[in-house]
Amino acid sequence: MSSFTNFYETWFDHLRQLLNQLSASPRPPSTPDQQRDLVHLVRKVMSHYSDYYRVKSLAAHRDVVSVIAAPWATSLERSLRWIGGWRPTTAFHLVYTESSIRFESHMVDILRGLSTGDLGDLSPSQFRLISDLQCETVTEENAITDELSEWQDGASEFLVEIANMEEKIGRLICVIEKADDLRLRTVQRLVELLTPHQAVEFFIAAAELQFGIRGWGINQDRRRTNGD
Repeated sequence: MSSFTNFYETWFDHLRQLLNQLSASPRPPSTPDQQRDLVHLVRKVMSHYSDYYRVKSLAAHRDVVSVIAAPWATSLERSLRWIGGWRPTTAFHLVYTESSIRFESHMVDILRGLSTGDLGDLSPSQFRLISDLQCETVTEENAITDELSEWQDGASEFLVEIANMEEKIGRLICVIEKADDLRLRTVQRLVELLTPHQAVEFFIAAAELQFGIRGWGINQDRRRTNGD
């Protein structure tokens, strides 16, 4: 797991660099070039997340138990994990929260018919499509949760069926890969429903949440270690 831990630290540092680029991007874009820059940046961030899940899958095939245990994560991060990572439906809560915050801050302009182009300016069609995607995601999320529960219910078999241990570990790897695939697909499909401007805001909010939770977790672990 030391190799994946090193990868994660490098990946996380790169995410911070991408956050800086996202935050510095022109919003709303005022020229075609700026629009293309946002599209390129969104693709770059999406590729960064894809790389994470690709490498994580390789790590899971080498040592799935360590991937579940996540030694690179803080105690707080581990307490929030769902089958080795964040819960896919979190993405929708993030969009709705950011949309509400921005709508309230631009309420007067929006009620006057002025378009802000940000997440506070989601169209009725976008809300409907996002809601439909959320329902699909909840269904898949529940199915994967049930699959993990079935795997856990068979834990007692480890004591009597050592010969089938490799098969059982293989089933756990499959569950994690399904969860990671749903995580990545959810973000990909959600971003497709947003404009480049809105997608940039979504990625900023997601990265800031990730950095915030990790920062709080590091501080809590440090205080616990120091006996505070």
